[in-house]
Amino acid sequence: MIPKAHYKNAAELAAGAPRLAADVLAETRAVADEEKLDSYRVVFNTGSGAGQTVWHAHAHVLGGRGLEWPPG
Repeated sequence: MIPKAHYKNAAELAAGAPRLAADVLAETRAVADEEKLDSYRVVFNTGSGAGQTVWHAHAHVLGGRGLEWPPG
């Protein structure tokens, strides 16, 4: 899920546009429903140490297989 308004990462998105951040989360649910996922994980990589390589806030919807904890 990628919002059209530019925010560098999830932290900037949450601080600068909390309603848009909520909309992004709502869209992750829509994707999960569309893909018929009963379980899924939403991931925001924030900062290079967390694996962020695209410098625009976006969410990943992961599902369709077992997701172990801790992730990695």
